[in-house]
Amino acid sequence: MRPQGLYDPRFEHDACGVGFVANVHGARSHAMVDRAVEVLKNLLHRGATGADDGSGDGAGLLLQVPDEFLRRECERRRIALPPPGAYGVGMVFLPAAEGPRRRCQELVEETAADEELEFLGWREVPTEAAALGALARRSVPAVAQCFVGGRGRRGAELERKLYVLRKQAEKRVALLSGDAGFYVASLSSRTIVYK
Repeated sequence: MRPQGLYDPRFEHDACGVGFVANVHGARSHAMVDRAVEVLKNLLHRGATGADDGSGDGAGLLLQVPDEFLRRECERRRIALPPPGAYGVGMVFLPAAEGPRRRCQELVEETAADEELEFLGWREVPTEAAALGALARRSVPAVAQCFVGGRGRRGAELERKLYVLRKQAEKRVALLSGDAGFYVASLSSRTIVYK
């Protein structure tokens, strides 16, 4: 290929792969998740791997917020969710050690209040450490979901507030202790990232 407009093929040297699976009618089903996982399996050759077979550079799924599932999980934890689209869910990687993890959570909660959002609660996400390689297990984070009410905001207005919350929380944690093993994979009222 040759350069055309702003495109220059000399910059095409990464090994990333992207798969896309969608129901054009927006219907939600577990079959879509199964298909997406199959796509990830078929892209194994595109990702980097570590010194052991079970460690790599990570892959993930971007999904619609699974409101029914999250609502059931939150009810078990006595977290009252607003109607769909009126709350955001964050997928957050936290330090494994309890003290730093709790401090990061407190900073997220404080930042939500400062941004005039309603912090609703945390859910620890079940993970399967046995599926990881030895190298990855040494640095595995705690994974949690945070739930944030929009206080009447919906749509683009809520998405903007959630974006600001994410960026401000990341900044506060960085000022406190560098990155401290804190990473927000997603924070949205529409989508969620599972890694």
